[in-house]
Amino acid sequence: MEPKAKAGTTRRRKERVIQIIFFAVALASIITLALIVAFLFMEGFPIFGKVSVKDFVFGHYWYPTDDPAAFGIFALIIASLSVTAVGSLISIPLGVMTALYLAEVASARVREWVKPVVELLAALPSVVIGFFGMVVVAPFLQEILDIPTGLNLFNAALMLAFMSVPTICSISEDAIFSVSVELKEASLALGATHWETIWRVVIPASISGISTAVILGMSRAIGETMVVLMVAGGAAMIPTSIFDPVRPMPASIAAEMAEAPFRGDHYYALFATGIVLFVFTLIFNLVADHISNKYRQVGAATL
Repeated sequence: MEPKAKAGTTRRRKERVIQIIFFAVALASIITLALIVAFLFMEGFPIFGKVSVKDFVFGHYWYPTDDPAAFGIFALIIASLSVTAVGSLISIPLGVMTALYLAEVASARVREWVKPVVELLAALPSVVIGFFGMVVVAPFLQEILDIPTGLNLFNAALMLAFMSVPTICSISEDAIFSVSVELKEASLALGATHWETIWRVVIPASISGISTAVILGMSRAIGETMVVLMVAGGAAMIPTSIFDPVRPMPASIAAEMAEAPFRGDHYYALFATGIVLFVFTLIFNLVADHISNKYRQVGAATL
């Protein structure tokens, strides 16, 4: 066999081995996820033999240890959605505007200092952020706003926003910074100002990346456990104000799983709560993916 042919055969074998390794890793990830989902549904479904799906999802009372027990998680669902929504209202504008500043306004020297600091914030453990919210923010809110407790929905939303901003900012900044220089120069050459170029060219060109950043930031917020467990207040009731204490679904699972009798109704109800959280997260990601693709197409058409 000629040296070139032999080298080509060796290269193809290496590529084949690499493909098999990547396929095995991807298959292992899929199988692991499938097993987790299967276990979640197997452990959660038995509760629906004691309570209907409608009463479980829309019931207003969560008293799993009473006799008779009440397994209604509507207040937990509202708490999760409320905390995520309020946190997103704070984190999305801050994250995206910070990314625009770093990518389009700040000097290279400022960017070299600020961006690593922002990314470092993403590395803070959630328990540290929760401890800060419980020890520092909660007394501050209670004193300034004259409210019964600082451990409430607003405090939890602030801490979740604090956690989400670095993710949204970092990914958005990369998406904005990767916009072609030729597009910006063409806009400026046509007489547009810097801000008009940012609004009409840069943002449409990077809207898909910004949408991805927002998706990841909100996904972290809706599934976060430790922060909401520490600072949300732990009250399983429907909030009437952003200053009411609440108990989101992840916090309820984390707080009660250790106390629930193994394979008891309380145990099954907590796993069923996990199923509801999984379904909400899945729907959220599907909708967000659709919006991301839609904006990608709109941005391409605009350009």
